[in-house]
Order: sequence, then C-alpha cells, then structure tokens
Amino acid sequence: MSSLQRYSSFLSFWTLAVMLLSGSSPGAKRPKTLQIYAIDVEGGQATLIVSPSGQSLLVDTGWPGFNGRDAARIVAAGKAAGIQQIDYVVITHYHRDHVGGTPQLADRMPIKVFMDHGPNQEDSEVTREDYAAYQKLLNTSNHVVLRPGDGVPLKDATVRVLTAAGERLPDPLPAAGTANPYCSSEPETPVDNSENARSVGLLVTYGKFRFLDLGDLTKRKELEMACPNNMLGTIDLFLVSHHGSDQSNTKALVYALHPTAAIIDNGAHKGGSAAVWDIVHASPGLQDLWQLHYAVDAGPAHNSPEELIANPEENCQGKYIRVTAQSNGTFTVLNSQNGFHKTYHK
Repeated sequence: MSSLQRYSSFLSFWTLAVMLLSGSSPGAKRPKTLQIYAIDVEGGQATLIVSPSGQSLLVDTGWPGFNGRDAARIVAAGKAAGIQQIDYVVITHYHRDHVGGTPQLADRMPIKVFMDHGPNQEDSEVTREDYAAYQKLLNTSNHVVLRPGDGVPLKDATVRVLTAAGERLPDPLPAAGTANPYCSSEPETPVDNSENARSVGLLVTYGKFRFLDLGDLTKRKELEMACPNNMLGTIDLFLVSHHGSDQSNTKALVYALHPTAAIIDNGAHKGGSAAVWDIVHASPGLQDLWQLHYAVDAGPAHNSPEELIANPEENCQGKYIRVTAQSNGTFTVLNSQNGFHKTYHK
C-alpha cells in the first residue's frame, strides 16, 4: 500500500470514528429544521422564517432609505437561508420601521403574496405616506387581509394569526386558558389609538417548537390575551415585542409565556428599554436573552453578555441572529457576528 493510500485510509478511519462518537452514521440525514432570521434593520423589524421545504415568510421589511440598507440585509439573509423569493410578506402594521422598506425590497427580490391587517387606521402624515407607498405594490400583487384565527399556508409549519386590526382570538389556544397569577399586580393601561395596537401577531409552530411574534402590540392589547386567563399558553422562543419598548411587554404576559429564550430586535438607541430587559430577563424559565444590538442608553447592567449580542458596536455591519428549530422542540440560536451558538432542549 502506498503512503497516499495509507493516509487516505487513516482519514477514513477517523472520519468514521468521529461520526460514530457524535451519534451519526455514514449516509445519515440531518434533521429537518425551521429557520428563523432576526435581521438587523436598526431598531425596526424584519424577521425571515423559512420552512424545512424552503417556503418563506417575512414579517415586516424595515426602514426605507439608507441606500437600500435594510432591503439588502434581507436579501443577504435570504441568500444565507437558500431562498430566491419571498412567498409571504406579513406587514404587522404601517409604521415606517416595519413597512417602509417594502418598495425597495420588492425591487430586489420577488414577493408572491402580501398580507396585512387591512387599511391604515392611524391619523398621522408619515403613516399615511408609508401606507400609500405600500398600497401601490398591492395593485400588482396578490393580497390577503388577515384576521385573528386565520393561518398563513407555510408548508411544514403552522402559522396562526392571534391579533390583527385591534382584534384578538376570542378563545384560548389548545392547552391554554388557565388563570394567570401575575395579573393582579398590573396597573391600568391607557388606550392606544396608534397602529401599534393593531399589529398582526403570529404564533409559528413546528412540531413541538413554538415561536411568538406580536409585532409592536402595546400593553392594553397584550393584557386582553393574558388576563385574567393566559390565552396563549407557553412558548419556546419570544421575539420581544416592540423592539423591547416599555410601551409593551407587560410582566403578566411575558411571565405567563414562560419563554426558554428571547430575542430583542432593538437598535443602538431604539428599544432595548432597561425596564423591559429586567422583565424578560427575570421571566420564569428563561435561559438567555439575545439582542440584535447593544442598547447604549440602557447601560451595561441591562445588556446581555457580548456573545449574545449580534452588533455590539453602534456602527455595525448588520449581523443577524439565526434560529434553527427541530420538530421535537430542540432549537439552536446562532450569533452571526461571532459564531457563538447555544442549543435549547425541550
């Protein structure tokens, strides 16, 4: 046997040994996963969800302007996820940091279906302006108005609409509906007539894995689902509402959800409230709180360790946080800035 043959045999032996020790075998298939990308759009929202079969759902499109920065970051995340089009875009509400980037994204990537809560209901000039720009796209695209109880037909996963246009599910989800002991300490919350309170809220389920995204839903609407009974049950991953703003994220809701991990899609100076950080960080069962940005105004005591922050510097490259979830409820969160990752088991 030649030296090259002996070396090749040696490599084959150790490759097999490593596979056996790791519990895999030659030809073994990796488990199918649901992918979630929390894309950095500097304090707005753009959350890309890709099913195991490759269908895609994008929740919101970030800001307009900035030379197409947010659209470019969404396209880059799509490329990393292996997709070339967006099957469904859900616009949670018509504030600029959620809908503003839609025209620029549509110029860069095919979008098959737009979904939203229906007409704009906020009387403000900037919101009317952004809604009008969005409406122009609807004239040439498929469009669906969502209502609580509706679903988004994403293959291999269940996407259920919980809130839309100020309305919510009338009945608890399966296995939910128990009395919430955290309601008694909640103060009265004001009525919110902005688009935030009309956010589309989604629960994404893949087997035993549950991911919650309520857009910018504000406190009064949160408490309608949390008190006196918890209508949503518990979840595995929570996208902290409203970028971690203290207009949202009541203790009664967050504690009742009992998330294993959470992600804040904050900016350096937008969202990431110290008070909200405390609530989410202290919620029962939470293992880790991940952040898209270091929250400068919150200070060191109200930021997670650097390995959990995708963009620790204010002037950043827009790194994302990626989640891969298995149907048995196991999921892994990856910080694309430093490669740090952690796996959470059911």
